[in-house]
Amino acid sequence: MAGFVNNLLILLLLFQNICLGFRSPLSVFKRYKDTSRSPSSECLGNDQPVISFGLSDFALDIRMPAVTPKQSDTYLCMSVPLPVDDEAYVVDFKPHASMDTVHHMLLFGCNEPSSTENYWDCDEGTCKDKSNILYAWARNAPPTRLPKGVGFRVGGETGSRYFVLQVHYGDVSAFRDKHKDCSGVTLHLTHQKQPLIAGMYLMMSVNTVIPPGKKVVNADIACHYKRSPMHLFAYRVHTHRLGKVVSGYRVRNGQWTLIGRQSPQLPQAFYPVKYPVDISYDDILAARCVFSGEGRTTETHIGGTANDEMCNFYIMYYMEAKHAVSYMTCTQNANPEMFRSIPQEANIPIPVKSDVLKMMHGHHEETKDSDTSSLLQQAKKEEAEILDQDFHIEEAVEWPGLDLKLGQVSGLALDPENNLVVFHRGDHVWDENSFDSNFVYQQRGLGPIEQSTILVLNPSNAKLLHSTGKSLFYLPHGLSVDKNGNYWVTDVALHQVFKLGANDKEPLLILGVALQPGSDKNHFCQPTDVAVDPITGSVYVSDGYCNSRIIQFSPNGLYVMQWGEETSVGRPRPGQFRIPHSLALIPDLSQLCVADRENGRIQCFRLETGEFTREIKHKAFGRELFAVSYVPGGLLFAVNGMPYPGEAESLQGFVMNFSTGEIIDTFIPLRKSFEMPHDIVASEDRTVFVGDVHAKAVWKFASAEKMEHRSVKKAGIEVQETKESETIAEAKLKNKPESTDLLKNMDKQHLVQQASSTGVSFVLITTLLIIPVVVLLAILVFIRWRKTTVYGDNSDGEHKLDSSSGRILGRLRGKGGGGINLGNFFASHKGYSRKGFDRLSTEGSDQEKDEDDGTDSEEECSASPLPPAPSSS
Repeated sequence: MAGFVNNLLILLLLFQNICLGFRSPLSVFKRYKDTSRSPSSECLGNDQPVISFGLSDFALDIRMPAVTPKQSDTYLCMSVPLPVDDEAYVVDFKPHASMDTVHHMLLFGCNEPSSTENYWDCDEGTCKDKSNILYAWARNAPPTRLPKGVGFRVGGETGSRYFVLQVHYGDVSAFRDKHKDCSGVTLHLTHQKQPLIAGMYLMMSVNTVIPPGKKVVNADIACHYKRSPMHLFAYRVHTHRLGKVVSGYRVRNGQWTLIGRQSPQLPQAFYPVKYPVDISYDDILAARCVFSGEGRTTETHIGGTANDEMCNFYIMYYMEAKHAVSYMTCTQNANPEMFRSIPQEANIPIPVKSDVLKMMHGHHEETKDSDTSSLLQQAKKEEAEILDQDFHIEEAVEWPGLDLKLGQVSGLALDPENNLVVFHRGDHVWDENSFDSNFVYQQRGLGPIEQSTILVLNPSNAKLLHSTGKSLFYLPHGLSVDKNGNYWVTDVALHQVFKLGANDKEPLLILGVALQPGSDKNHFCQPTDVAVDPITGSVYVSDGYCNSRIIQFSPNGLYVMQWGEETSVGRPRPGQFRIPHSLALIPDLSQLCVADRENGRIQCFRLETGEFTREIKHKAFGRELFAVSYVPGGLLFAVNGMPYPGEAESLQGFVMNFSTGEIIDTFIPLRKSFEMPHDIVASEDRTVFVGDVHAKAVWKFASAEKMEHRSVKKAGIEVQETKESETIAEAKLKNKPESTDLLKNMDKQHLVQQASSTGVSFVLITTLLIIPVVVLLAILVFIRWRKTTVYGDNSDGEHKLDSSSGRILGRLRGKGGGGINLGNFFASHKGYSRKGFDRLSTEGSDQEKDEDDGTDSEEECSASPLPPAPSSS
């Protein structure tokens, strides 16, 4: 009996340890996310500064060691060594500070800190060797988020081996109660190689003087860039109290492109660059800080105290790993005359509400908490909208538009109300009999299409809202809608471009000569698409199947210029086309991107000059790329053509990061299959439509996050519902090799987010499964006790009971003995799955995985290989 009780106690102790073990270490890192705690509650010590995330990831907590600054404008530093010797990458930052006590924090990377003390006065310096700024925080700023696949490289042969935290304590009146401060930052690091390396570019004025009482004082900074291309993704501005607005620009060929503009009196976060900006060799980086000396009685100089001023514009960028430079600075004004043409917006202060100003400068008791929360939430929302591209595209299978009776679908667009506009060919078909060898249309006897060729559909339910375009066109092709809601279309049979009002039966403007192909300023030859600049109204036409050029017209249809030529033998050069098939305007970058169909690539050009800027080409495109669409915020969508016999590239849609050109995601339909996807259009909420000229169909796709089920509580019961008309089947995504590393990093971020809830689930499952075992053992104890009471001591019976309990514990120990193996024990029961005891999954729930493993395989939903598509259509 005593032996059995001992075994039972051991079992209970092991059960307790197992339950504690199921507390995922990731849930510890979860604590740091978006927390807002008072300084005193932060000072809990650093008992566990390094937290492991499994095999490749870990968190590093960097905190001030319970300090109490004695005077205002104190700068204190402390250092933490990188806990690993090999190369690692910082991929996330979580700040722990309040502006009640801290003015700002900077995190440096270096190899030799200025002191080996627990902490020291930063007047002694931060690092003895070269230091790089990795992170900056001030004024209750929201956390900085790095794009997926981007990290700061540390450790190894070339990276920093120490982190040095510098904290500026502005007004020390908050320390009258002698409390200790442990402000700092938690880093998320990974050993997984990042394809893109982050860095910091600091623009700083060092000699600005602000005269007392002067209303406007400008501090200008400008430097020529002389390194490999870099891509900007976030910016931060910093001044003290006199700063009104800080703006940063890229200047290229005299044209100013905004990087970021912000009031330094708002939370000084790293804000996302609203539109992608790339910096090339010999570009100029320029910044302006606008100050006011009103209220001051003496000159104000650049300096480190609260009564001095600073003019800093920080830029976070990333570069390809092989060219990466971690830190760059600019402290001069290389071209003062240039600032005469700076955009006027840079001189206009950004108004800040008085209650926000009070909050920023210490009068917190007069500011409502809700105002602060609203401000921070807005900053986080803007940040998430631009930087967070961790999403997938899936077909909206309940969208009824796939069942519409259409002709060959040649063009798609969205009108100003985000309604879907479809351009189709009715009962006309483009086939081998449509044109002669001189591209003259041969089926004029059929007359124009009698059906409405332009249909306006509700994007949610495909309900027909409006139709037009009867008896006007012979072979519709390209479609665009301008900011005023006018339709711009091309007809390859007529060799013309038309502008139609939404409610007009007759065209407002016609370009080209009907049924006459040509290559001069007044003729087209099977024009494919048209795009209208929403800013200037300029019209761009891709011309076409038998010409290889892009033509620009004025808003009134006057010829302006053209560029492009036919592809020569060998590798196609920039500006050469083999069927410029589709156009996508990027107005915020003043660029026009062209789907160069038979060359299987995307080419981009400057709107003003037609100058080639870049090419995007991937093996996954195959030989043909049919259409391209751009969404503000940096996403590019495209569809390719049917692979040739013997080629492996799939017929699919692509989502790309416009800044880098990398493929983020690919997608295919679940219902039917693509046959010849001819056009694509995407909206800012990442809803995508694809029109197929052979399947005579239009598919709707949307980001997976829009499709997620949400739980609602009604009468105390959890009810599962989906967002209206957005029931989605399981995704069939085929992520390409080019972006494998990037997607692994996306999964790692997802793992961090879901770990805490997963750990709770494991504890719950284990508890439910162990209870019956405990109850069974209790029953056996009770039976034994009853037998002993009624029949007296029986050594043989006791032996049998010990044997029985030994068999039970033996099953718990497993074949090898020596320890409890709950996984093997529960796996022996019919219907039990071991998934709860396997490594944490980043793919979603077990149920989702089971469904993915079902019979609806990718192959069953794919069309059988077809012969090469004809060059027409």
